[in-house]
Amino acid sequence: MNYKYYDDYGLKYINEQGYGLICKDYKLEFPPQHQDTQPGMEYLMTPRPIFNNPYYRASGKLMNKVAIITGGDSGIGRAVAVGFVKEGASVVIVYYNEHKDAEETKEFIERLGGSCILLAGDIKDVNFCDKIVDETIKKFGQIDILVNNAGVQYQQKSLLDITDEQFDLTMKTNIYSMFYLTKRALKHMLPGSSIINVTSITTFKGEPELIDYVTSKGAIVGFTRSLATNLASKNIRVNAVSPRCFLDSSSTCLLGG
Repeated sequence: MNYKYYDDYGLKYINEQGYGLICKDYKLEFPPQHQDTQPGMEYLMTPRPIFNNPYYRASGKLMNKVAIITGGDSGIGRAVAVGFVKEGASVVIVYYNEHKDAEETKEFIERLGGSCILLAGDIKDVNFCDKIVDETIKKFGQIDILVNNAGVQYQQKSLLDITDEQFDLTMKTNIYSMFYLTKRALKHMLPGSSIINVTSITTFKGEPELIDYVTSKGAIVGFTRSLATNLASKNIRVNAVSPRCFLDSSSTCLLGG
């Protein structure tokens, strides 16, 4: 196979080891499937997404740390939770209503020997954000990592098709909730703590049918940059990651979600 090297908005997708290699020698086929609600349910997907690398060798990077992960029941959030636990962290998985997915994630984490609690609710609700922080402190006594991963997107052909209600829902879910939870968690974060926000490659490319979603993800980039400089003197790191295309829990290939 040939390796193609290129820069895509500063992100190198392929390296000398071949990670990120786009394979054209095999045709991948998935059965037709669709879910009409958000969030979707990962347990209904065929085939099931891969979230665990059995060959990964942990080295205790997060030993005795505590991480809150929104949307940690499935998709990127589930993979992050498993990776963190392998490195020694205890995790708080925040999710909306995907109870079966969340229980599966918790069971897998406990099989790894990790500690995990599940908190179901609406992150647009400031009272629930208070509960997330309170329950985390009650259970573990500290907050070292916050991963703001949860989000929604609704595809529309035109700006004229985006209702005021949809725009409001997208912004409140994707950026307001991040402000609410980060503000509350920050009160308990000590020097050396980390805040990780999930944005999207669409922020830098644009996406014609995801106008409100891309707007919210762009706000996350600004929030991350400003908060990072604001907290640098306190030795609290703030970073953002911009996923590209992956299969999410509603069985749709998304640019970022």
